[in-house]
Amino acid sequence: MLATETSPPAAAGRLALAQAPARNLALFAASVLALYALQPAMPIRQMDFWLPTASLALTVIVWAATSSALATHRQPDRATLTDAALIGGIALGIAALRFVEPLSALITRTSPPAVLSVLAALAITALLAVAAGRIIGPRSAWTTALVIALVALLFALKYEPLTQAFAALLRVTQGQSAAQASALDVRWLGFSYICFRLIAALRERASGRLPAMSLREFVTYAVFAPALIAGPIDRPDRFLKDLRAPFAFNWPDATEGARRIAIGAFKKFVLADWLALLALNEINATQAQGAGWMWLLVYAYAWRIYFDFGGYTDIAIGVARIFGVRLPENFNRPYLKPNLTQFWNSWHMSLAQWFRAYYFNPLTRALRTRAWATPAIIFVGQVTTMLLIGVWHGVTLNFALWGLWHGAGLFLHNRWADFAKARLTSLQERPHLQRATNAAGALLTFHFVALGWVWFALPDAALSLGVFRKLFGL
Repeated sequence: MLATETSPPAAAGRLALAQAPARNLALFAASVLALYALQPAMPIRQMDFWLPTASLALTVIVWAATSSALATHRQPDRATLTDAALIGGIALGIAALRFVEPLSALITRTSPPAVLSVLAALAITALLAVAAGRIIGPRSAWTTALVIALVALLFALKYEPLTQAFAALLRVTQGQSAAQASALDVRWLGFSYICFRLIAALRERASGRLPAMSLREFVTYAVFAPALIAGPIDRPDRFLKDLRAPFAFNWPDATEGARRIAIGAFKKFVLADWLALLALNEINATQAQGAGWMWLLVYAYAWRIYFDFGGYTDIAIGVARIFGVRLPENFNRPYLKPNLTQFWNSWHMSLAQWFRAYYFNPLTRALRTRAWATPAIIFVGQVTTMLLIGVWHGVTLNFALWGLWHGAGLFLHNRWADFAKARLTSLQERPHLQRATNAAGALLTFHFVALGWVWFALPDAALSLGVFRKLFGL
């Protein structure tokens, strides 16, 4: 072979390296645009523009707070300025569509705000980002304060009275009637997942484990389009590994991605939507006559929520796979697990792992230093963790009761497993009895989880208690 020729593997490698930056730019731009395009319309004017812009602003500020580059008081490099200009250019471009009447609602559901107001918002974001880089970055106390601020904002959005008060304030500023304000006026698409990714980055930065990320990489991680609405929640280091890997379109990944998309669409739009006709809700909970019908509603809801959430996750994983990003799995046959601990190791796994890494493990380590008894540490850790997971879905009594239901169940299983560990070793020598025990455990666990969905599916505790009475003929 002549010296000037290139072998096929080397050529393919250079092609992959050349395609990776183009792929990353496309993912970055598509994710920012999707943030606006997927945001639903709201009764308050232009909020379908300002809420996505707020997501981007918070993401840029947290990037600045976790970036060592801005903490050195140097000017941002050319790459950072380019990425910032792209973000601002997309926001300004969407705002400029208001001057083209047929296209004014092309990206957002309603006509966007004035360009000058968008310019002002971008300027304020830039100033806050520079301040965050100079003040927050080197100081762990400020990092903790930013985490608390994000948690407080998430709480306010999940707590209906506060959300309604915020909606009323926004209506007044726009000359609308505050009396018509509702918590549904403020539907911030994907913020729960964006917030958790931002908190993960701040916690990783505080522990020294956060890899250096460019602004483009960080924004892509925080608002990654396939995982924007319902996860999975990826970790910064794992996501960055895929984003920086050489990329070349290949049929095996494309085929696997298409397969996952097809499976997810069938789960979500066929099975889940069909089960929704039978599943437990506020209306049919009051109309069901007899325990048999009520059990049917509960079973239908249990499978409906699994197919709905699992189906969306399959679609997200499939879309990301086509572009070379392997999002973490979120479900692993959870209803077949023989105990509640294994159920939570296979249901919404990315959320459970997030709470384990950033709440449960630090809490239990802190309690051990105070010489707490092991059962007390386990009880406090599991119950409070599940309580937080419950109210993450919404700050209501029923979501809290759902979390406490699972927290108590996990603690009881932990105590039983500890008690039975030395007493049931003979099962390992009798595989048929072991399989029967696992089957019985899976059946018991499924019903415990299904009964827990009664709290999750209904709006108030009194209605849930009424369902329990009907289920058991009381």
